[in-house]
Amino acid sequence: MRRLNHQYRGQDKATNVLSFAGADIGGIDNPAHGGPMLLGDIVLAHGVVVAEAAEQGKTMHAHYCHLLVHGTLHLLGHDHMEAAAAAAMEGLEISVLAALGIDDPYQIGAAE
Repeated sequence: MRRLNHQYRGQDKATNVLSFAGADIGGIDNPAHGGPMLLGDIVLAHGVVVAEAAEQGKTMHAHYCHLLVHGTLHLLGHDHMEAAAAAAMEGLEISVLAALGIDDPYQIGAAE
């Protein structure tokens, strides 16, 4: 994961999740191409996820779900580079996770 993060993002450190967008061939649901298209790939670093979950007092299930939602939102065009965009993205993450029965991942000590 460190190598991928360095190669694609210029950051020489491991990260928990990376998203790689698929080819843009006309939208998420494109019947001309046989139905739904693939958004892209999400890569999770198991070792980093395990360490973060333990450090943050979260279950592995909740942390993996959070990172999959986070990565999917990136594939849908969301980012967190600016404060307003970060707040919007976090709000979406919290809403999606709540629908899955998972507590707000941004609350310190949240039981997930």
